[in-house]
Amino acid sequence: MHMLMVIVGGVVLLGVFLLFGQLWGGSTPALASAAKVFIPVWLVAPATNLWVGVNKAGYTVAQELPILAIVFAVPAVIAAIAIWQFARS
Repeated sequence: MHMLMVIVGGVVLLGVFLLFGQLWGGSTPALASAAKVFIPVWLVAPATNLWVGVNKAGYTVAQELPILAIVFAVPAVIAAIAIWQFARS
């Protein structure tokens, strides 16, 4: 359940980035740039989740790495699709 909540949080954060891209740029290149900026920013959240899982919850890095991959990949793939769509426009 926690993993799903973090993924949904990532998608919501992508929406916030796209909203600010729309507000500040208003064009499709601005939206693509906002999605490009989102990806490295988003990597920090799953990495922090990994750190908490290892240091506070007692999991090993080997146990947390697949979670990091899934939690990072889902919103990042959605952002990559958005970048691709905005680049086509």
